[in-house]
Amino acid sequence: MKAITIALATAKEAIRQPAFFVMAFFAGALLIVTIFVSYFTFGEDIKMYKDTGLTTISFFCMLLALLTASSTVADEIEGKTAITLLSKPINRRQFIIGKFLGIELGVLALYTILGALFAAGVWYKYPYDMRESAGSVVESSKQWAQVYQVLPGLALGFFEVSILTAISVAISTRLPMLANLVVCILIFFLGHLSPVLVEVAGQGQVNDLVSFMAKLFAFALPSLEFFNAGPSISTGALIPWVGYVLPALGYCVLYCGAALLFAFLLFEDRDLA
Repeated sequence: MKAITIALATAKEAIRQPAFFVMAFFAGALLIVTIFVSYFTFGEDIKMYKDTGLTTISFFCMLLALLTASSTVADEIEGKTAITLLSKPINRRQFIIGKFLGIELGVLALYTILGALFAAGVWYKYPYDMRESAGSVVESSKQWAQVYQVLPGLALGFFEVSILTAISVAISTRLPMLANLVVCILIFFLGHLSPVLVEVAGQGQVNDLVSFMAKLFAFALPSLEFFNAGPSISTGALIPWVGYVLPALGYCVLYCGAALLFAFLLFEDRDLA
């Protein structure tokens, strides 16, 4: 119950901060403007819009999560605000869990806004492209089919942001904002590149040190490429909810749990005085 109270307060803080409105404005503007951008794909612009839209939403929501984690965890620890909160009948684990859940709620609010705007963009762009290229009229059922196709991608993107949020909360217990941002962005890129590095290492095209580091990254870091549904969705593939999204949710929950356990260890002996 105490963790829920902290979560609600953190969520309100995350939504009220200027960064939330800045992210919502710029991401929303990109999602709207790119509807009318020509990708020169000979009638397949909707595929590019889906890919870029999912990437835009994930990037801005990830940035909001990292900034909020730094401001609500690292800054409170450095500013001695956390010690005042922990002087009440609230332990350190409840503090971490409450902060994580609050950041998740704030990110979910932004994700819902941008996701709804993106779905509306997909619904509008499909017949818009058909009218521009062939002058034909599209049935509403086909419009909704395009929207349903991107929903699994939105869910997978939120899972990816959730993992990075948990990692950022853990890092924020020890490092300030700038270091947290740098580390999390490195994890983001390495998490996407590790499957490629392992594949290259398995072909024997690199030396032993690079091969070892590739396997180490793949083992220790989250496999974020697992959540990258943009390329598949842009080709028209339908991602199954039960066969793919549900296992991805399980992976997300397990990794978030591991990251929060790591946060408990880092924060347990942190001197707050």
